[in-house]
Amino acid sequence: MAPAITLAADAPALSAANTGFMLICSALVMLMTPGLAFFYGGMVRVKSTLNMLMMSFISLGIVTVLWVLYGFSMAFGTDSGSIIGWNSDWVGLSNIGLTELWDGYTIPVFVFLVFQLMFAVLTPALISGALADRVKFTAWALFIALWATIVYFPVAHWVWGAGGWAFELGVIDFAGGTAVHINAGAAALGVILVIGKRIGFKKDPMRPHSLPLVMLGAGLLWFGWFGFNAGSWLGNDDGVGALMFVNTQVATAAAVLGWLAYEKIRHGAFTTLGAASGAVAGLVAITPAGGAVSPLGAIAVGVIAGVLCAMAVGLKYRFGYDDSLDVIGVHLVGGILGSLLIGFFATGKGQSDVAGLFYGGGLDQFWKQCAGVFGVLAYSLVASAVLAFLLDKTIGMRVSEDDEVAGIDQAEHAETAYDFSGAGGGAARTAVTAPVAPAESKKVDA
Repeated sequence: MAPAITLAADAPALSAANTGFMLICSALVMLMTPGLAFFYGGMVRVKSTLNMLMMSFISLGIVTVLWVLYGFSMAFGTDSGSIIGWNSDWVGLSNIGLTELWDGYTIPVFVFLVFQLMFAVLTPALISGALADRVKFTAWALFIALWATIVYFPVAHWVWGAGGWAFELGVIDFAGGTAVHINAGAAALGVILVIGKRIGFKKDPMRPHSLPLVMLGAGLLWFGWFGFNAGSWLGNDDGVGALMFVNTQVATAAAVLGWLAYEKIRHGAFTTLGAASGAVAGLVAITPAGGAVSPLGAIAVGVIAGVLCAMAVGLKYRFGYDDSLDVIGVHLVGGILGSLLIGFFATGKGQSDVAGLFYGGGLDQFWKQCAGVFGVLAYSLVASAVLAFLLDKTIGMRVSEDDEVAGIDQAEHAETAYDFSGAGGGAARTAVTAPVAPAESKKVDA
């Protein structure tokens, strides 16, 4: 991402083109949260579909309000100790002029803050995929509010805020490999270590109930990710955003091929779930790296991420942690790979003159990337586990065993995703008396 604040001798004028471009990018990033909801919603069992959708959707409400009240100020305000920002004029967004520009850029502060808001909304929603089937909705909503305040806002300042320790160290994170994906993946691991496994984990089949829904969600994510990545240069004047746009497409395509090739060799088939997961793995990995690598480097990043993330999703069965929808295998591992590979594939001809090992730059940037990766990972893992522990010991994080078995949709939302009562003749309608779909009772979707 472009530096949060850069001071120029001559203040730039507002650019209508860049402003319009960034508003479109903001809308594209907003679309990613409903896209994520579909992606995750299709991967769970029928009885958890609505809950999975809502766990993403509620982030739009909670984080938006917090961002207006104090989140933007904490993330991008004046630095304090390289840890947190603050600007009292930004509290409530009440003292920002309509044409006041983000320092050093040609877009209004309002445009920058709404673009960054969409990142803040998406990041906690990513965590939800690891927690399918078993978390109280009230506890999840409170977790989002606390996690955004204690984890996301400070980490965003570290990585993108002027004065943040990772920013000042020179860690490259174009659009969120550390601040978004490693942050969310580490948080997911911290929470599931506290709340435990789903009932029937490694015993009962837990197949996706709607692969078409998964593919729809993956397509929306891929589409929205162009705004997520290309928009992070905060303008379109020097070609860096265009490079990021191209690399986003290239790395994602390569990751699909890498994941499917691994899947065919390992399991003997090319699956739709593998194609969708490979696409997301490629998108995650290129997010921090796309402004620093060439298109050929993007192919390498994508293939590596596609193969290694496909391998990583099986680790939960080996080590016994129940990452329901592979947030750790895709987002944590993909974010780590994309961030560290900058140290090898950075050309010095993209967003900066920093070159990686393969382009004569040595390992200096690699060690900086390591500091950013493992600093964010450790903080998010520990802080998220502590938050989950405190919520679990107070209001309780998990639904009851009976509610989990019967279906969290009915227990938490008093609804079901699909109504089959109108299908078939009268006899069929009479037979369907429970609120859960008949297919589920026969474990067709299990």
